[in-house]
Amino acid sequence: MRVRLDNGAVILVTRGHDAAPGKPEEPGALKVFAYRQGQLTKETSVAPSGGYGFGPRHLDFHPTRPWIYVSLERQNRLDMFEFSGDTLSSARVFRKDTLAEPGNLRGRQIAGTVHVHPNGCFVYAVNRASTTIGFEGKQVFAGGENNFAVYSIDQATGEPSLVQHVDTHGIHCRTFHIDPSGRLLVAAHIMPLQVRDGSALRTVPASLAVFRIAGDGRLDFVRKYDVEVGDKTMFWMGMVAF
Repeated sequence: MRVRLDNGAVILVTRGHDAAPGKPEEPGALKVFAYRQGQLTKETSVAPSGGYGFGPRHLDFHPTRPWIYVSLERQNRLDMFEFSGDTLSSARVFRKDTLAEPGNLRGRQIAGTVHVHPNGCFVYAVNRASTTIGFEGKQVFAGGENNFAVYSIDQATGEPSLVQHVDTHGIHCRTFHIDPSGRLLVAAHIMPLQVRDGSALRTVPASLAVFRIAGDGRLDFVRKYDVEVGDKTMFWMGMVAF
């Protein structure tokens, strides 16, 4: 759930579920509420095509324009919607792929967190994968995209245009954050996982990976900090200014 930057609206993201044997697809939607004096009212639902094929996971707001960017977990896409006053557009304005290889899925591949840069010029979406397969009696990473999709934002229309895919340097980056100055991005990888390295195996640990953000929005990997999580997961992270 996110609160609009002017505190005038709240958007609840409801992802839905893909169809499964004996169970139809559960459609997704954006539930938009007016927010006044601590109360939520006037709920409306934004669900293109009735919410079928629409699995929103996370969203972020442009800092100065009435645009929101929504990651679609189940479709590996990035949608842009627009507010007109207090009304969110019922249809997406733009839709972009997040994957570098959308035709090469190697397991459960899902989009995750999305954040707009503080300067409003760039938007970042993360792709995550952690499906395993059996190998020599052990479960190892089946492959897939663990990377950031970096887009520049057209300041006249809000359209995002892909400028970079870059490895997150870990497995299943569920959350990431941009520091308030807009100079650094930190990616949190939730779990350790064994991966094949030629004929051998190695463990990729849970970690925090640090990237510099260049003037053109591109990410440059700096280093990572391994985190011992045991049998837990590093489920959430964020950054605040002091």
